[in-house]
Amino acid sequence: MRQILSLNAFNLADAARLDSHAAAQVRRRAGLFGAASVLFYDQPLQIVRGEGCWLYDADNVAYLDAYNNVPSVGHCHPQVVQAVARQMGLLNTHSRYLCEGVETYAENLLSTLPPALSNITFTCTGSESNDLALRLAQNATGGTGIIVTDCAYHGNTSSVAQVSPSALKQGQLSSHVRTVPAPSALTVGADRLSAHFAGLVEDAILDLQNRGIKFAALLVDSIFSSDGIFADPPGFLSDAVAVAQRAGGLFIADEVQPGFGRTGATLWGFQRHAVEPDIVTMGKPMGNGYPIGAVVTRPQILTAFCETIGYFNTFGGTAVAAAAGQAVLDVIAGDGLMDNATQVGAHLRHGLAALALQYPLIREVRGAGLYVGVDLAGQGRPAPVLARTVINFMRERRVLIGAAGRDGDVLKIRPPLCFSIQQADRLIEALDDSLRAALSNGADPAE
Repeated sequence: MRQILSLNAFNLADAARLDSHAAAQVRRRAGLFGAASVLFYDQPLQIVRGEGCWLYDADNVAYLDAYNNVPSVGHCHPQVVQAVARQMGLLNTHSRYLCEGVETYAENLLSTLPPALSNITFTCTGSESNDLALRLAQNATGGTGIIVTDCAYHGNTSSVAQVSPSALKQGQLSSHVRTVPAPSALTVGADRLSAHFAGLVEDAILDLQNRGIKFAALLVDSIFSSDGIFADPPGFLSDAVAVAQRAGGLFIADEVQPGFGRTGATLWGFQRHAVEPDIVTMGKPMGNGYPIGAVVTRPQILTAFCETIGYFNTFGGTAVAAAAGQAVLDVIAGDGLMDNATQVGAHLRHGLAALALQYPLIREVRGAGLYVGVDLAGQGRPAPVLARTVINFMRERRVLIGAAGRDGDVLKIRPPLCFSIQQADRLIEALDDSLRAALSNGADPAE
């Protein structure tokens, strides 16, 4: 399995082939950040500003951003920028004071979720959200066992890294964690997927129990983004959730990636599967670049936790964070971004499916809304080298995408929700050119 940070990462050993200025910048960064420094692309980018779906480098060259989900409603959206600046000019402090803006935002956000999920706790990041969710689930159930998919990524705190297989470079997951394969209709068949995935979850629960580990929670990102993006058929997750809840565990819906209208038809990814989580976690996209996260759950789960431990986060739920979050909700509704994600996403997938007829190495196009995966294979085997080559050719054509999947062979397309039909067409054209260039330059799809 490919480690998530290694997908399309720049190799510092290649710095010598960059021009002198870029090489100096790369070495400066490496000296400052050490082994934790990660850059994208064979030719790293120096981005200096963004607007809508565009990023601009130091030479004012524009790149179509079809990768970054942090600026969910578009880079530097003026409505979000103004809301943050206005509130920053008034007050920004910890959340132990009454603040009408924070409470109003909480009410508005909760109104989009099932009524039983009526308590919210703010954090700063998705990692913090998932960390707290694990603690809530383990406290509520008295168990420690967690089930995730085998290429999942849920964050980078100590406990969340333990349930993020794709973050591991070596070693094994902790003994209380079990993994199940990603729910792929390509390998199982759409008609069998729900029962098959539920069976895998049931087997994992039994394995935990047989080893004396009480089951606490099934934790999934409902678009299965790091696993390679698995969205269809809608509803396939419901049987697995039922199995988990019947076994006394909780269902944690990690909505950091699929939430806030990303999948188009619904605001939350879990809603596509007609399931009700016990805990919902949120992060990156909710502040459009301002750090904010949240955990939503039922009052009895949060009350039991606070009677034992309690929770406080200095910067979670500040007035500025709430202003950013409220502005994002307002823009999603006011600019019709869910409908846009549905319509442009369908257009994009249709165009990519047409490319698949020209390039048999495209094994499958999948996704929902504006979260799309293009699975590449050669002679029936994953093609990670080809995927990396294509991503870098796309960068040369000034379109930015990423990679995902167990083998790093899935092109990950995840633009801001304001992505247009014309921009989707530009991406499709760039991918066509990049595939043709990669193959003509001797890229081996079977490698």
